[in-house]
Amino acid sequence: AWEWAPAVDGNCWRTTGDIVDTWQSLYNIGFSQAPLYPYARPGHWNDPDMLIVGMVGWGNHLRPTRLSFDEQYTHISLWCLLSSPLLIGCDISQMDDFTLNLLTNSEVIDVNQDPLGKQAQRLVDKNGAQVWVKELEDGSHAVGVFNVDPIDKEISVQWSDIGLSAKPKAIRDLWRQQDISSSSETLTIKVPSHGCYLYKVK
Repeated sequence: AWEWAPAVDGNCWRTTGDIVDTWQSLYNIGFSQAPLYPYARPGHWNDPDMLIVGMVGWGNHLRPTRLSFDEQYTHISLWCLLSSPLLIGCDISQMDDFTLNLLTNSEVIDVNQDPLGKQAQRLVDKNGAQVWVKELEDGSHAVGVFNVDPIDKEISVQWSDIGLSAKPKAIRDLWRQQDISSSSETLTIKVPSHGCYLYKVK
């Protein structure tokens, strides 16, 4: 649909089958979006399906998502980097504090809603580590560092590997909403299994 929908005034299209609340489904659907970045722009959005956090299910058969906390951070971070529609798929009347905070972090949502409307590109995919980078309207970049392996691992990001010609002047951890410092050409972090870090770098 992404190849012909814009010509018939379509501005959003599903890119996959339905998502379910398992890591395998999240991984298969979310990380398969990498080749579709050329099709995302203002008014034209790739849609890898709804968000599967919080209380999910149908009718009276609701239950907590089977995704771990770290997997939920990965889910929201990736969808924001993809500039995908953020369609809440849970019962909003039964949201706990974790889910509410997950869905209302303004700095993370700003990545999704950036006016430039670009989709992040996957610039690193090696040994279970993936790094996705999204160009933002103000000239900064959103950087997602993902560990898709079943074990925790230390991941090093070379700034030059993600298209930055110099060390960033500012690095913001968007989930923790705090600035961090890095005086080297490399950022090294320990990322939990199926987890991520999401940064804004200038």
